[in-house]
Amino acid sequence: MAGMTASSPRPQTMAEKILSRRGDRAVYAGDLAVVEVDQVMVVDSIAQSFIERMERDLAAVPKFPERVSIVVDHVAPASTVSVAQAQKEAREYAARTGVRLFDVGRGICHQVLMEEGLARPGWIVLGSDSHSTTYGAVAAFGTGMGATDIALAAASGKTWLRVPESVKVTFSGELRPGVSAKDAALEMIRVLGADGATYESVEIHAGERFSRGERMTLANLCVEAGAKAGLVVPGGEILTDYGYDVPEWVYPDEGATYRQTVEIDLSALNPRMSAPNEVDNVHDVSALRGLKVDQVFIGTCTNGRIEDLHAAAEVLRGQRVNSATRLLIIPASSEVMERAMEDGTLLTLQRAGAVLGTPGCGPCMGRHQGVLAPGEVCVSTSNRNFIGRMGDKDAHIYLASPAVAAATAVLGHIALPEDVRAAVGA
Repeated sequence: MAGMTASSPRPQTMAEKILSRRGDRAVYAGDLAVVEVDQVMVVDSIAQSFIERMERDLAAVPKFPERVSIVVDHVAPASTVSVAQAQKEAREYAARTGVRLFDVGRGICHQVLMEEGLARPGWIVLGSDSHSTTYGAVAAFGTGMGATDIALAAASGKTWLRVPESVKVTFSGELRPGVSAKDAALEMIRVLGADGATYESVEIHAGERFSRGERMTLANLCVEAGAKAGLVVPGGEILTDYGYDVPEWVYPDEGATYRQTVEIDLSALNPRMSAPNEVDNVHDVSALRGLKVDQVFIGTCTNGRIEDLHAAAEVLRGQRVNSATRLLIIPASSEVMERAMEDGTLLTLQRAGAVLGTPGCGPCMGRHQGVLAPGEVCVSTSNRNFIGRMGDKDAHIYLASPAVAAATAVLGHIALPEDVRAAVGA
């Protein structure tokens, strides 16, 4: 691991190190830090509020337009006239200020920024979406903020933070066949609890394990334990397949101080599922087998990447979605969709009876493209199963991996891929 810098006399966590580098002094948990912001991300659902803060309240324009991105993803395409108007205003604002605009169909904000190289090691990325912790997959300090804080950062190029304490999560062992990074992430949230890392940085030590996409899943779910940031210690293929010649990877120092340490043995994990209505209400899928399911949704910033579509296609190949169940599949970005077109994955999903949607958030936040009716049960690869999250308050949401979601769609009830194989064999 990298040693301490000259400006940091004591060992530092990843969060402390990044905030020190982007500020003007060495900082530690509990300190206040004023730091340079490398990227400000604004989603369509908050764009109107952001623009009002900038133009009415601050009478300002972005100090660094190239560091601001607006992404139309939460309700894309627009579902109502008011949503269409808000998106129109976002497009006009981008045109007159020179900030980046990723319009309908480009994909989910976090996936798009990663693909575009707008989240890099050691950067600070602020997003108007709580799952901005996702950027920690590449050792960027990503965190969600509201419209006012986002606007202030865009106007000044800086933000202030209380340096968070850190929780160290170490993964040991290896995942068994049929168990995924989503299962590891859900187990991490079960162990930490829904408020177990409130305003803290979850620092994930996974060694050489996990691809960039899998690390995005892990970092993404950290906010479900209340975390301010989720940072995955660099290692494995991400060091060579990241996409930049010499990225400035950030590592924690030996002897850094953690408020809590947790170890999770991956070899002991079975496929996991969050039951209603909290993400930390985690069980083995086998304990929930047989529950009738009305809708299955595969996508979102948690599990809408190409490897997730591949996992679903592997289960669905040669199968048909159960006649009593709907299967919605929405790629996380246009890039993911194109790759799935090129390798035949989308054709496999379509032939199985899946309904394919425009790259974006889809029904994740319950505003369009698959809203749930009262009493309906949904298995989703998303990150939240709160009351009313995907539609009616009396609907029920279970969170799972893409493979489990696909198996559920085939059999019409909560199931494992092995159940599909057994049914076919029968």
